[in-house]
Amino acid sequence: MSGGLQIVCGNCGRINRLPADRPASAARCGSCHKPLFDGRPIEVDEQGFARQAAHSDIPLLVDVWAPWCGPCRAMAPMFERAAKELEPKVRLLKLNADKAPAMSSRFSITGIPTLLLIHGEKEISRRSGAMDAKTIIAWTLNGLARS
Repeated sequence: MSGGLQIVCGNCGRINRLPADRPASAARCGSCHKPLFDGRPIEVDEQGFARQAAHSDIPLLVDVWAPWCGPCRAMAPMFERAAKELEPKVRLLKLNADKAPAMSSRFSITGIPTLLLIHGEKEISRRSGAMDAKTIIAWTLNGLARS
């Protein structure tokens, strides 16, 4: 698609075409009319992740976590804060490893929390362990700059 971006709605999963001359931060889904970006991570399952990865023109930052993991729970508010700064340049997703074993296997997740930076269905970078919001943002921007 020339001159714009393809963005998957985090609410209904529809693929939206966002013209280059419109600000992404104000964009709404053409189907459900909810904002495409609201400064919060989106909870996805394996199908939701696959749809985002296959159809989003922007990079994805995926937090692979589990509800029983203390460091995962401690990092959750930091990941939320990072979303406020990184969107709409990056789509932030949360994927529960316990509910997504195929995804965890596909990306060889051996520890959680793990952050995956993905673009075009390919892994750009990864980092395991809890991080604060500033570190998440800096690591993500650095990974994008190297890709």
